[in-house]
Amino acid sequence: MTAHDTAALVVAAQRGDTVAMNDLLKELTPYLGRICGPIALDAGADAAQEALIAVFRNLRTLKEPAALYGWVRAIAVREAVRIAKREGRTVAAELTELPSPVDVERAADIRDVLGHLSPEHRAVLVLRDLEGLEESAAARLLDVPAGTVKSRLHRARESFRRVWQS
Repeated sequence: MTAHDTAALVVAAQRGDTVAMNDLLKELTPYLGRICGPIALDAGADAAQEALIAVFRNLRTLKEPAALYGWVRAIAVREAVRIAKREGRTVAAELTELPSPVDVERAADIRDVLGHLSPEHRAVLVLRDLEGLEESAAARLLDVPAGTVKSRLHRARESFRRVWQS
């Protein structure tokens, strides 16, 4: 789907076209899953659902349909971090909680490694390493200074590397 097609779909959905809303739902659901899953982990599906609700509830407020994916990304990250915090995994795990180095199957599971990071660190990794955003864009999305994004990213990558290599 081209950017022009997506913008036309958004405009139609904003006017109440239910077919366009359904098509938009099909377009956005996998995208939200890719963002929410690595941040909210086991609650990723719940976070994606909450993000979809927020997107469709506020779709009429989107003034620039071409900015759909940036707008949706901001909502997804916010919902994923909120849900992850609600689920109680707000503090990075201590290294003593890591899987044994001889447990190769578990150590190789990226999702498990991500589970040892805080939601804020997972969000920074997703925005910078998966979405490819610049630090300033990630800072705006997370509503923190660019320096905070830089330090969180450094700590997140270092923690990820240590867990992965343990």
